[in-house]
Amino acid sequence: MVDITPISAFDDNYIWLLSAGNHAGCAVVDPGDDDPVHEALAARGLRLDAILITHKHGDHVGGIAGLKAHWPDAVVYGPAGEPIAGLDQRLSDGDEVDLGPLGEYRVLDVPGHTEGHIAYLADGVLFCGDTVFAGGCGRVFSGSFEQLSDSLARIAGLPPQTRLYCAHEYTLDNLGFARWVEPHNPDLDAREAQDRAARQRGEPTLPSTLAMELATNTFLRQDQPSVVSAAEQWAGEPLAGRHAVFRAIRRWKDSEYD
Repeated sequence: MVDITPISAFDDNYIWLLSAGNHAGCAVVDPGDDDPVHEALAARGLRLDAILITHKHGDHVGGIAGLKAHWPDAVVYGPAGEPIAGLDQRLSDGDEVDLGPLGEYRVLDVPGHTEGHIAYLADGVLFCGDTVFAGGCGRVFSGSFEQLSDSLARIAGLPPQTRLYCAHEYTLDNLGFARWVEPHNPDLDAREAQDRAARQRGEPTLPSTLAMELATNTFLRQDQPSVVSAAEQWAGEPLAGRHAVFRAIRRWKDSEYD
């Protein structure tokens, strides 16, 4: 069984550590900083065998060089469509990454936050970087609104029990915006209470489940009448289709909430 543990970095990043029982090797996902990874692996007596990268931003790739300097045999996997230094294997949609006891992962192209963002899907687990957050989604930087809308729709079609391991602790903030959009969504009350209690205990709100996101995450509810209505009210005009609704709610959050 693969153990997935968060390593905190910067103010709100999570670097995900994959380990398995008595297996000496491990992998990390999106190491923006190498120092906390060195500390975590030393404390556990683990050897770094693989690094999985979802996209090009510095808070996800900044630790690659420092980790490779210490573990030169670690294989660095990442998106074929982005300019990232230090990748050993460049991956595109449908590629497979076999990490032995640490699992087998299928690559999904999920652009929008950046132009070549990828995610890693195993049985019941998705490492989704900054494409979807617990309660929210990433901003549109070098991708497009249409791409991100489609990527979120693709993730929404995965099995509802899928556990989502995103890269930031943004949950409570995201749920605050979700309340702006759907103030009468009863699922938000229970979720916010649960996640607020976790943070008060010093625990992460992650992973989330896709089922929870489908019930409470505005950006995965682009087709719901309540979200469409709120988006149209904010935009001041009818919105034709999912892409237009997504663009409106993402711009709403960018301009008035964040």
